[in-house]
Amino acid sequence: MAEAAFMASETLWQEIRGEAQRAAAADPVFGKALAGAVLAHDDFTAALADLIGRRLGGSAAERERFTAFSRDAFRGQPDLVEAAGRDLRAVVLRDPAVAGLLPPLLHFKGYVALQAWRVSHWLWHHDQRDAALLLQNEASNVLQVSIHPAASLGSSVYLDHATGIVIGANVVIGDEVTILQNVSIGRSSQLPARSPRVGRGVFIGSGATIFGDISVGDFAKIGAGTVVTGDVPAGCTAIGNPARLTNCPKPASAA
Repeated sequence: MAEAAFMASETLWQEIRGEAQRAAAADPVFGKALAGAVLAHDDFTAALADLIGRRLGGSAAERERFTAFSRDAFRGQPDLVEAAGRDLRAVVLRDPAVAGLLPPLLHFKGYVALQAWRVSHWLWHHDQRDAALLLQNEASNVLQVSIHPAASLGSSVYLDHATGIVIGANVVIGDEVTILQNVSIGRSSQLPARSPRVGRGVFIGSGATIFGDISVGDFAKIGAGTVVTGDVPAGCTAIGNPARLTNCPKPASAA
């Protein structure tokens, strides 16, 4: 499995480098930026760690610190890099305006915010909670995405537009989830204060709010501006405030 993950990461990296080389040849001015962000690095891991440092660090010292945090996390848990690759491919797959891997890697702040969270999550679980919260705070300030290090997110996640996204502690989000801008997911004020669980393949529209000890089933859809405070069964669409269910799959008829 480790060898397969390495091969997948290496294939991704060669595709990214190929795109960067073609872009640099077509535009020498842009090529200088590509040389520093992509072509100067030996592998995807190094480029990704440097990208996080560049985007979050306001000074040279901060950039070096955030890059070092990221390198430590990627070395300590190599499958974080594999997850980052799946996240990048998910953007290309789900956004019809994206034609390659390079634009979302370099320019989509939701992608960077998600990888910064992966680093902060690793730090949180390796007794470096101050560093984890520092990464969360900087991602919130610079990228307008705040994901608590104690949240749990799967892979192939896409944060589309990625402005005003807040995901609280202990929220669980599955693979292949798409989240648009101004979405809040977290605990309600009622006790016991437990967090939502969001299943695989869920789509969460802009401005949606998901609060409390609830479950959103696999492949459900949450409409724009919807306020969800109760369970959403798998495959259903929730719309409105308060949320109401529609387009739920019909139960299989008895034989």
